[in-house]
Amino acid sequence: MKVIPTEIPDVLLLEPAVYRDSRGFFMESYNQRTLAALGINAAFVQDNHSRSSRGVLRGLHYQIQQPQGKLVRVVRGEVFDVAVDIRRHSPTFGKWIGFHLSDENLRMAYVPPGFAHGFVVLSEIVEFLYKTTDYYAKEFERSILYSDPDIGISWPDAGALVLSEKDRNAPPLNKAEVYP
Repeated sequence: MKVIPTEIPDVLLLEPAVYRDSRGFFMESYNQRTLAALGINAAFVQDNHSRSSRGVLRGLHYQIQQPQGKLVRVVRGEVFDVAVDIRRHSPTFGKWIGFHLSDENLRMAYVPPGFAHGFVVLSEIVEFLYKTTDYYAKEFERSILYSDPDIGISWPDAGALVLSEKDRNAPPLNKAEVYP
């Protein structure tokens, strides 16, 4: 597995070894030893799978307590995936990083605890898988407005955006609960 460094050093883009032939492909999508050798010593406790259609924007989500690190990947379709540093005392606080994840490039991303995470669907359908380092806790779930001008995410054109009411009405970063 190859690590592609990002502008926010704690967020890693991962490119697995993919073995392709006339039958299709094989790849190892998770190996604790391999990730540990790359500096990711996370213990994952939960797997999640979502399906969404073109234009669905999910995020920017995080948990104010029981923060979740996430290992994310797409098994069908394409998304533009985003992580925003919301650790108040981090030198990259309020900065974002984004990348395309798809069933074609087979890349994965590691988003550590302390980041808000979201994605927009660029294909007709997407199936998105992610492992988390802590359990989902509805009472600690928070969102930040995806279009916050102070963050300035350059979302690619996905057509008419489809958002949940929670995401549409999320506060901007300067009014959101964040990590110390």
